[in-house]
Amino acid sequence: MQILTKELRAKLPKIRETEDQEDPKVICKFFYPDFNWTWYAIEFDGVDLFYGYVAGDYPELGDFSLKELLSNRGKFGLAIERDLYFKSCPLSEVKKLHE
Repeated sequence: MQILTKELRAKLPKIRETEDQEDPKVICKFFYPDFNWTWYAIEFDGVDLFYGYVAGDYPELGDFSLKELLSNRGKFGLAIERDLYFKSCPLSEVKKLHE
């Protein structure tokens, strides 16, 4: 599976484009199929750097790297995947899922 398609790249705002928005839209979701970490992308620099919500041990907003997503593996060696069924939604909705 291609983790980041041309279509998704086109939909993702550039870094800092949404910083004035109170509740920016989350465009896509990446996850370990065998571990409990999830990354929600809001912005992308077009090369490697995402800005978004990371739901791990301590959920937070921050930067994460495409290169790192592609190189990491879960507990059973499975690669990170993109949620093909994720529907873009406001950040506030994503945060509610991880409270």
